[in-house]
Amino acid sequence: MRRVIIDTDTAGDDTQAILLFCLSDRVTVEAITVVAGNVPFDREVENANYTLELADSLDVPVYEGARQPLLKEFEHAAYIHGEDGLGGDLFPETDIESASGFGPDEIVDRCRAAPGEITLLCIGPLTNLALAYAREPELPELVDEVWVMGGNVNCEGNVTPAAEFNLWVDPDAAKRVFNAFEVTLVDWGVCLRDAVFGSSEFGAVSAFDTELASFFESVTEQARAFNSEGPDDPGWTALPDSVTAALLAYPELREAVSTYHVAVDDRDGLTRGYTSVDVNGVTDGDPNTHVVESVDSDAFQSVMYSLLQSRDPDSGIAE
Repeated sequence: MRRVIIDTDTAGDDTQAILLFCLSDRVTVEAITVVAGNVPFDREVENANYTLELADSLDVPVYEGARQPLLKEFEHAAYIHGEDGLGGDLFPETDIESASGFGPDEIVDRCRAAPGEITLLCIGPLTNLALAYAREPELPELVDEVWVMGGNVNCEGNVTPAAEFNLWVDPDAAKRVFNAFEVTLVDWGVCLRDAVFGSSEFGAVSAFDTELASFFESVTEQARAFNSEGPDDPGWTALPDSVTAALLAYPELREAVSTYHVAVDDRDGLTRGYTSVDVNGVTDGDPNTHVVESVDSDAFQSVMYSLLQSRDPDSGIAE
């Protein structure tokens, strides 16, 4: 069983990754750390606690982390996730207090206490991890693995033509993380190809008629509307955070993984947050990032269906 800290800017798809990990027998969620990103910070904290309530996992502590990027200004993505981050209608108020302590400090403390045993699932901007590394330079040797949803490997970004949202929000943090850690990267391009739900998938989810299925439909409503091409097209949504969690928990979903040197452009301007992936080995950078290049999309769909229908994502994987 893998021990994981989830670092998240909790909006719609982040919630599904949290649910998947909390309800899987392959993973123990040690803690959640919240980072500035998708929607206003306090809303992200509420969304994390609300998701833990749905998973009956309120024993998992939620730590507040960085409320802004290291250096840059940024904008939230409410146009994708709704003003509440959960599709626009929920705005939960859980009255659950955050755990005492600062998210980056908690990452350091837990990795020091169990060297080589904690994996980090980073599904938001990388500010918390960069701050943790600044506090503990030995952190790359103390963690088990670092999984990052972010970047765009030789494809168009989703916030600018050059960049994916998570790395665009805090490119300074992302640059430090990719320089220091051996990262497994799940980028926007592979998610857009292998982790998309459209009308047929949403039809199947609607037929489940469960609490988690209804929650999934709600939190993806704004994204589907954003991706709709007209009144007769209900739209589609990619599930980048969910598939990153699934790839970590279920290695059998990984069809192709290659290792490259990855650098992030931290400059302001047109290329802010651009992910330079040296697939041809033309730079002198060390190839230290494992890039997931292909996903078993049918198996991922099965995991999600099992999560939403029976609260048992593991049953979606054939023995």
